[in-house]
Amino acid sequence: MASDGDSPATAPAAAAQPHPHEQTVTPWEVQGAEGVDGRLQAIDYTLLIKHFGTRPIDAALLARFERLTGVAPHRFLRRGIFFSHRELSHILDCHEQGKPWYLYTGRGPSSGAMHVGHMVPFIFCKWLQDVFHVPLVIQLTDDEKFLFKQELKMDAALRFANENAKDIIAFGFDPANTFIFSNLSYMNPDFYQNVVRIQKCITTSTSKAAFGFKDMDNVGKLAFVAVQACPAFSSTFPHVFGPKSNAHCLTPYFIANGAVVHNCAIDQDPYFRLTRDVAARLKLRKPALVHSKFFPALQGHGTKMSASDPNSAVYLSDTPAQIKNKIRKHAFSGGQVSREEHARLGGNPDVDVAYAYLTFFLDDDAELADLEARYRQGTLTTGEMKDRCVAVVGDVVGAVQARRKTVTDGTLQAFTTAASAEAAARAARHAAENAEAVETAPAAAETTAAPASAAS
Repeated sequence: MASDGDSPATAPAAAAQPHPHEQTVTPWEVQGAEGVDGRLQAIDYTLLIKHFGTRPIDAALLARFERLTGVAPHRFLRRGIFFSHRELSHILDCHEQGKPWYLYTGRGPSSGAMHVGHMVPFIFCKWLQDVFHVPLVIQLTDDEKFLFKQELKMDAALRFANENAKDIIAFGFDPANTFIFSNLSYMNPDFYQNVVRIQKCITTSTSKAAFGFKDMDNVGKLAFVAVQACPAFSSTFPHVFGPKSNAHCLTPYFIANGAVVHNCAIDQDPYFRLTRDVAARLKLRKPALVHSKFFPALQGHGTKMSASDPNSAVYLSDTPAQIKNKIRKHAFSGGQVSREEHARLGGNPDVDVAYAYLTFFLDDDAELADLEARYRQGTLTTGEMKDRCVAVVGDVVGAVQARRKTVTDGTLQAFTTAASAEAAARAARHAAENAEAVETAPAAAETTAAPASAAS
């Protein structure tokens, strides 16, 4: 029998070849099923849970979460935005038993400005850090972007990572419990030794099968999975967790409309399914995972945010006027073609982008339910829904922008320097917390590559 949150499948491939009109969810393509009318339908998340062999984040798990923490679940959990997991219950076990664990998320810095979809994993991790008081490591995969974007230059990749780090800091993370690092700048002996251990476990054929790489792709793409996997093992960060650490890791996944937000949603599950397989062979703890639903572009579900189209997304650098203009003019509407038709037939919040954004950013459950009900009834117009969205998104972005203005180079250094006083304090604290785990956990094994299993 497969363990908690694991698939009984026998290969790490992201998805079987879909039949015509079926939904496609793989690391390189995300698309809903095509209906009989030729229109793309919403992603069927229940089907995804079954396909990937994960477990739903159900009412019983949320009740246990609240019982252990004394805190009501975040709106992302209450509303099923983070809907699926692998071994989240093990993280709650660690909390209940006083054992150390930590959070790992990241960002692929492909531009100087993040959009509102990129906010979601950082909002969630900030809340988890505040509730559990655990360390957080944030990986900036500037190397990945350099490898996967042929036109991107090295200096631009480094600059984007630096600017994105300042944006991330503006979410209010605790500098004494947060380490942000750029792969291109941070790589050190502990990190690289783990990278090589992981690489030794993964064959070229496995990498190609899991992620769809072709012979024409550069070798860096095939090898990158090991770099992305590394932060899931606490021994990568001795300055944070102390020497010989083997703490448990929770990795929230998120994706925005098919464009990877590292870490990402269930379509990227093969990356960390492979990581979990490698962990077992290296006798390290498997990372626990939570998966999110997709964040739509302004043009609607099934469309993609594109840096070449500034009106496809709301950016953290946008002014209040730009935010209003983008949502009012470009957000796909679930309303009817006329006010009269809308009043008679009602709107469809299931496809309405303004409503979708409110499900992410409006915290008041009662207000959200009221907006949905009145929109379906036709008593709330599309314009009124968009106006509420403008106000809520504007407030969230404005708060981040205000904090961003206070982030200096010195602030950045406090989060990114391994030798800082905060880092030294973290290492001392977590070394003591890890003492019991180190005594009971086996050392990392040296092993050779073998076909990976999806039952991980």
